[in-house]
Amino acid sequence: MRKRAARDGYGDRPSLTPTPLVSGTLVIMDLDYMEDYIEKHGLDEYKPNRVTGLLSNLVDAFARKWRGIIVYGLNWERGTEEAVIEIPLVEPSEVKYDLEEIRNEVKREGGSITIVAVREHLIARPARTRREAYSSYRRRAARMLRKLKARGGDTVYIEE
Repeated sequence: MRKRAARDGYGDRPSLTPTPLVSGTLVIMDLDYMEDYIEKHGLDEYKPNRVTGLLSNLVDAFARKWRGIIVYGLNWERGTEEAVIEIPLVEPSEVKYDLEEIRNEVKREGGSITIVAVREHLIARPARTRREAYSSYRRRAARMLRKLKARGGDTVYIEE
């Protein structure tokens, strides 16, 4: 009798072994009040603007520096409004300074951003969809992000 292979959540390939998890830092960031910013400045939401273009560059540079995996969100055609990044084998406190710098850079351009960095067991591979990017073990960090944004946002939360 043939055993049924479990789906690994990545394409249509079945996985016969479980995906290994590695400890590290999960970073979720999201621009605050982007609709208001776009409307106020009369910008096209389908093209990068000063803030979303800047965030695209900052996310890319951050991921390269820490050898992280951009799970979801980097968008060069429209500009980045949100991003999910996984950094294996790194503690959240190690990336604190760089995340504060991202917040300060976005603020200098007139934007506002909320960033959450938590310690988690990571799969460390890109998600195929937005739903997949915010599911499973990433839900806790996404909930924290929503709570911080409801309180006004413009903050960096580092889980110690």
